[in-house]
Parts: sequence; C-alpha cells; structure tokens
Amino acid sequence: MQNLESDGGESAPRALVFFDLETTGLGPNCEIIQLAAVSGGHSLNLYVVPHARIERGAAKVTGFKVCRHRLFLRHQPVFTNTLREILVSFIAFFQMFKQPFLVCHNIRHFDCPLLVRALDRLELREQFGSSVSACVDTLPLAREVLSGRNLQSFSQEKLVRELLGVNYKAHDALEDVRALQMLYTVIQPTAEQVRRHTFTLDSVERKTAFSTKDASGKV
Repeated sequence: MQNLESDGGESAPRALVFFDLETTGLGPNCEIIQLAAVSGGHSLNLYVVPHARIERGAAKVTGFKVCRHRLFLRHQPVFTNTLREILVSFIAFFQMFKQPFLVCHNIRHFDCPLLVRALDRLELREQFGSSVSACVDTLPLAREVLSGRNLQSFSQEKLVRELLGVNYKAHDALEDVRALQMLYTVIQPTAEQVRRHTFTLDSVERKTAFSTKDASGKV
C-alpha cells in the first residue's frame, strides 16, 4: 500500500513519505544529526552538525562523531547543511507530492516532538504543516495489524527481520526509511487501521524526546 485516500473520499490518493531522524541522543535536549525521507523511488538524505554533544550510546549505534566542527560517519567526513537548510529541503521534498502523509515508526512520541521543536525555533511550523496532510505512526499500527502474530518485539529492525527476512543497516536514517517503506508494503494495513493511527502536528504535545525510545519500539 503506497498511498491513502485523500480527504473527503476523493479519487486522487495521497502519497506516503517515509522519514526518519538520527539524533544526538534520547534526552530532552537532543538534536537532529541526520534526516532522511523516501517516497517510491524518490529519496532525501541530509546531515547537520549538531550543537549538542553526541551521547556515547548514540555515537556507538549511529557511528556519528563531531571533530573540529565537522561531522564524521564511521570516521568518514560527510557533507552537512544548516538545520534550517535541511528542514527547508524536507518541506520542498514532500511538497512534490501535494500534501502527502508522513510515515515513521514511533513518530508520535519521538520524531514529531523533536521535529516540532526545531520547526518552531526556526519559524517553519506553519509552512511545514500546510504542506502535509497528517502523520502516521507505524509502531501502534503494526501492533494492531500484527496482534495475532505473537511477536516479542515491535521494533522496526526486528519487524523487518521477522517479516521480510532481511537484516539491514539500522540506525542510519536512509536505510531505516527504505526498510520501513518495504515493511509497510508487507504489513498491508487497511485504510481504517491507518486512520486510527493518524494525527496532525497540532495534536503533538510540545515535549522533546525521552529516554524510553528503545522500550517503545523505535530501536
């Protein structure tokens, strides 16, 4: 399933844009390091040098390190943009799809609060909100759709391994969104199931990420 019905039951479906963030950690002051998005064969992958220190645990799983104001990924320098530039590019990416649905795993309790905070700080919230239809959280969606499978974990990495038989480079935002796009196709939720796990940015509590990300199924 690569689209959803548009509002009002119109014939033209809304596109799905899968996205993910990698951050400096899981605490209340964590910052974005990488933002990636995929829709069909289109992709976006951008990096930013964070102001906050990358926590040891985050550095271990993501491979990111900042040295002399440069960002390195597994000891290789990567090209970076400012936070404003990557958010503007993100908005431009999904503007290609005419108000798509944004899809992410645990988006409601981690990615969205962090994203909203960054958008508000840079006064991009209104522009962002007017360019998307809504957000879909695949964590509770997967729990509902797969409730009869007796799965021990609903983390994205373990779901991909269980349902697709694939091991991928998790904790890299681009690899994560590519895997999520495949996973979503395999899960095949109904429109009604998706609707129950859809929300808007206005409904997101303005709080930052918290340290139960692993338990919630994100990792």
